[in-house]
Amino acid sequence: MGNVTIGFIGLAVGLALVGLRIPIGVALGAVSFVGIAKILNLNAAWGMVTAVPFNFVGDWNLTAIPMFLLMGYVAGSSKLSAGLFRAARIFLSWLPGGLAVASVGACGLLSAASGSSVAVSAAFARIATPEMLRYKYDPGLASGVIASAGTLGSLIPPSILMILYGYVAEISVAKVFMAGFLPGVLSAVMFAAMIIIRVRLKPALAPPVQEAYSRHEKLESLKQVWPLPVLIIAVLLGIFVGVFTPTQAGAVGAMLTIVLALLRRSMSWKILLDSVILTLSGTASIFMVVIGTVLLGKFMALSGVPTYITQWFMAFGGSQISVILAIMVLYLILGCFLDSIGLLLLTMPIILPLARNTGMDLIWFGIILVKLLELGLVTPPVGLNVYVTKSALGNLVSLTTIFRGVGWFVVTDLITLAILVAFPSISLIIPMMMK
Repeated sequence: MGNVTIGFIGLAVGLALVGLRIPIGVALGAVSFVGIAKILNLNAAWGMVTAVPFNFVGDWNLTAIPMFLLMGYVAGSSKLSAGLFRAARIFLSWLPGGLAVASVGACGLLSAASGSSVAVSAAFARIATPEMLRYKYDPGLASGVIASAGTLGSLIPPSILMILYGYVAEISVAKVFMAGFLPGVLSAVMFAAMIIIRVRLKPALAPPVQEAYSRHEKLESLKQVWPLPVLIIAVLLGIFVGVFTPTQAGAVGAMLTIVLALLRRSMSWKILLDSVILTLSGTASIFMVVIGTVLLGKFMALSGVPTYITQWFMAFGGSQISVILAIMVLYLILGCFLDSIGLLLLTMPIILPLARNTGMDLIWFGIILVKLLELGLVTPPVGLNVYVTKSALGNLVSLTTIFRGVGWFVVTDLITLAILVAFPSISLIIPMMMK
């Protein structure tokens, strides 16, 4: 049996184990161990299994992951995001579908502090959706906007997916971070535009909210939310001008979040302890997946599967567009069954050689991948953000209604994706300005 055959069998077995709900890190690690032992020998396989976790966990660059997780958990638990939806509502409710547009703006701002799509959807499902339903908004729109706008947390920096992509692709995480800013803003603007157009064409979707606010009320709403923009600007500006690395930015962001919470008297020992525990748990889960996929990458390299696929694809005249289309189909299918981190890391050993051989800019390519992963967060049957939104809403809105509501946002995301593919400069203009 040839090495390539062993590699393909290993991939198939790994996917089957993941389909049986075996934790993805365990499934891929076990398959890789057996595959490496088959290609080389048992001692070599054991050596890799013992060395990879130690080298990986000891990598200083990945310290950014727990730091940004801590920053997000503290910001959420200490109510730094409190009043965010109200402020967005005060300034945007005059628009057609204004409460839904405000939800997009609030989700985008919290995404920049959290980095977790799931956390953003869970937070605003409890705050914004009941408010929209109270004003007779269509339930599909009221719930679908939260599930979909929550995905902005994957693209707007800081993003855990971008840290992992930059690490595996061996490119600047700082530049990948900054490359996601304009595409993230574009995604939010496209969502808002789609909502406004739909409501103008069908006003019954979102009856107008007749509210007037004084200048004093507007200023008071801004006083409630000022810490979050300050936090985001400090972190992103520091990365952009090179004052600190993404790893240091994570530490600075976590520290600033704690200081701001203390200044607002919304911090307690319990909040800090709970945030640290959640950070440790989240980091351990992510690292288990990454260790499994790093082992898979070594197994794939030994088997020659990436080289085989690249040669096969290039023999048929593989171009950048055809590679993007093939990966899009792959991600839209696998995204229905795998979580974002697992899908990204599972496919990286296969698709990175394809991207390199077709001469793609890996920073731009990373933004395209993250955008595709956003789609996977809301597409059935898994659609993690949809289930998180449903869980937060309880019996207020049915699962079918939420999936119906996200359909319009999926179409909008596909249009945005096409724009990002057609105009790479949207993703690359800020990284090109960096040192």
